[in-house]
Amino acid sequence: MLRFVVSPDGHLVADVLGKLPGRGIWVSSNQQALQKAVKKRLFAHSAKQPVQVSETLLQDLEAQLSQRVVDLLSLARKSGRAIAGYEKVKDWLSKEQARVLVQSSDGSERGKSKLSTPYGGRFIGWLRSDELGMAFGRQTVIHCALASSGITQRVVEEAQRLKGLRITEGTKSPLQKEKTAR
Repeated sequence: MLRFVVSPDGHLVADVLGKLPGRGIWVSSNQQALQKAVKKRLFAHSAKQPVQVSETLLQDLEAQLSQRVVDLLSLARKSGRAIAGYEKVKDWLSKEQARVLVQSSDGSERGKSKLSTPYGGRFIGWLRSDELGMAFGRQTVIHCALASSGITQRVVEEAQRLKGLRITEGTKSPLQKEKTAR
């Protein structure tokens, strides 16, 4: 779920961290639900006042959530709970230290197929290699693993929120389809 609040000047603001003051408006974390809320003016109905919604709401929200996941991965790396690189990830998987396997969406399918999700663990495969690279201070990262910890759980939760907004390669978002149809 995503939380939104209305600013004093009537603009809709995404509350990614969940700390902004005001009455929260909660929407499911997927493109269709957000599009429906915008199209049917459900934000104004829920807020009981006129609300101005940015035309770039989905793109801005996706960028904010992506940055949140990158920041959390970076914290996990600094605490020693995350590693990157094929050989290191393979080692953690073999020693059963990894609880989450993260692989970039734009990495080689052949290379990614050589590693499997840890037993009872989670898989995140919708981040780009440049986003993973930012978390590890590199240009790009294809393979990453996270050990069991509180920060790992936060990464998984935030990545799930991002997944609903992320446009998969080769498909267009409903907003893009509308614009091309006009």
